[in-house]
Amino acid sequence: MRAKLTYFVLAGALLCYFVLVGSRGVLLLEAGTWITVPFGIAVLVLPFIGAWFLWQTTQFARHANRLSRELDAEGGLPVDELVRTPGGRIDRDSADAVFAKRQAETEAAPDDWRSWFRLAIAYFDARDTPRARKAMQRAIALRDGKPVRTG
Repeated sequence: MRAKLTYFVLAGALLCYFVLVGSRGVLLLEAGTWITVPFGIAVLVLPFIGAWFLWQTTQFARHANRLSRELDAEGGLPVDELVRTPGGRIDRDSADAVFAKRQAETEAAPDDWRSWFRLAIAYFDARDTPRARKAMQRAIALRDGKPVRTG
C-alpha cells in the first residue's frame, strides 16, 4: 500500500510539473520571436514525452500486478527462500542460487508465463532490473497471448 501511495504522489507531482513546463512553452510561443518560438516548441514536446513514459510505466505496473494476483490465486507465487544479511539485504549467493533454479524452470517451460514471472522476480532479487523488466514483459505477453519479442 505504501508503494502505491508513493507512486500516486510522485505521478501527481510529475503531472503538475508537466503542466508547469507546458505553460512555460506556451509563454515562449506567445513571445513570438525567432528564438523563443523554437524553444517553446521544444519545451512543449517534453511534457508529451514524459506523459507517454508515465503511461507506459503505469500500464506495465498494472499488468504485472494483475499477473501477481492471478498467480497468487493459483498458489503459484514464489516462496521467499532468500538468505538475508542482519541488515535485511538479500545475500548475493542466495539470490544467485534461486536465480539458477528459476532459470532452469523457465528453460524447461519457455512458453509458460508463470515461469517467466518467477524468473523476473529472481532477476529483481539479483539486482538485475533491466532483465527483470524484460522477463516480466515476456510473462505479460505470454499471458495475454501476444507475440513475444526476442532480443
